[in-house]
Amino acid sequence: MERRKDDMEKMNDKSEPLLLPENGSDVSEEASWMVYLSTIIAVCGSYEFGTCVGYSAPTQFGIMEELNLSYSQFSVFGSILNVGAVLGAITSGKISDFIGRKGAMRLSSVISAIGWLIIYFAKDDVPLDFGRFLTGYGCGTLSFVVPVFIAEISPRKLRGALATLNQLFIVIGLASMFLIGAVVNWRTLALTGVAPCVVLFFGTWFIPESPRWLEMVGRHHDFEIALQKLRGPHANITREAEEIQEYLATLAHLPKATLWDLIDKKNIRFVIVGVGLMFFQQFVGINGVIFYAQQIFVSAGASPTLGSILYSIEQVVLTALGATLLIDRLGRRPLLMASAIGMLIGCLLIGNSFLLKAHGLALDIIPALAVSGVLVYIGSFSIGMGAIPWVIMSEIFPINLKGTAGGLVTVVNWLSSWLVSFTFNFLMIWSPHGTFYVYGGVCILAIIFIAKLVPETKGRTLEEIQAMMM
Repeated sequence: MERRKDDMEKMNDKSEPLLLPENGSDVSEEASWMVYLSTIIAVCGSYEFGTCVGYSAPTQFGIMEELNLSYSQFSVFGSILNVGAVLGAITSGKISDFIGRKGAMRLSSVISAIGWLIIYFAKDDVPLDFGRFLTGYGCGTLSFVVPVFIAEISPRKLRGALATLNQLFIVIGLASMFLIGAVVNWRTLALTGVAPCVVLFFGTWFIPESPRWLEMVGRHHDFEIALQKLRGPHANITREAEEIQEYLATLAHLPKATLWDLIDKKNIRFVIVGVGLMFFQQFVGINGVIFYAQQIFVSAGASPTLGSILYSIEQVVLTALGATLLIDRLGRRPLLMASAIGMLIGCLLIGNSFLLKAHGLALDIIPALAVSGVLVYIGSFSIGMGAIPWVIMSEIFPINLKGTAGGLVTVVNWLSSWLVSFTFNFLMIWSPHGTFYVYGGVCILAIIFIAKLVPETKGRTLEEIQAMMM
């Protein structure tokens, strides 16, 4: 391991590109059409994730009226998604290590599709909740395995951009539920959630498995075939294959990872960075703002319809054009820093709008202040904190820790998401402006955390990243 670290440091210190055989190419810089196809198939899982999260909002009154549910019963329906997602996150790492990245995506698509069909045929609250739980389990697993799969198949130059497609398709899936839900009933909307499951399940039969996983489980011949497909039939994969094999051979001598290994001194930085980013991604208040954006606009005296349309469009556009195009040009850390600073400004704008309203001051500018604050906040989240924590999570963990550590990180994300959603209304009752000042304080802590601990992973192979962090 020490020799490998020294080699990595020497490689990283060189100002000139590494030389390859004359007839070869730096495969880590290239991708065949199969990489793009594989990514598109995988992000159908991200789209499915978004549809699960976005389903409850446009269907609330239709479900409550047809099935005669109370507000408390519908709250159970909405929140049980998180319960299923936490369980999916806990098991996601082990499942993806045992049956492969593609196997985990197939299993999740089947479970999610069954959940949607149960919701479609539900006659009362019990099957409705069970179906919602199953869709939650599916998207909890997908929230881990999709970014990991994309990171493991992507060449270094494209890894960041391709990985951010995970977040882009999540927000597209969420937005689609709002748009389609405006013109169809809740049962038909549930059927639309089956479509990405079908595409994901059948699509995975036409794409290669993660080469790193194949090598990890000893399928050496399949490893070379998969890597060649991903890099193109004429690409020289010798160097990349040797780097992956050498790194995995070193890891093979290490004992099987357990939860106790996560707090070992040689692994603790991986865990702190991964858990910390997921913690801050949620505790800056994003789910409170998104789930209750209309309430924020109404409380501030602004139009909820106009505000919701504006931030939905903004979220999709900035995720697509911002993070996807800039992450491999500017790097992960600069975008995370800009994102956290922008969210801090957004929190202050929203908080100040509520403070002015509470004191009856500058009433004419309060709606504009609230709407602009939400737009700045959502826009800033979209360019950095939304996508990049998942990208970094998929990059930093050694492959022997990926299942255990990735599962832990995903659980932290879902539990944090639930806690922020659960506490938002209580905080707003306590103090509307105080709520956003608290979130602003978390943004400040996030800025410090990013500056001190988060590594820059742009332009490095996964093996180089892990050697650097060790």
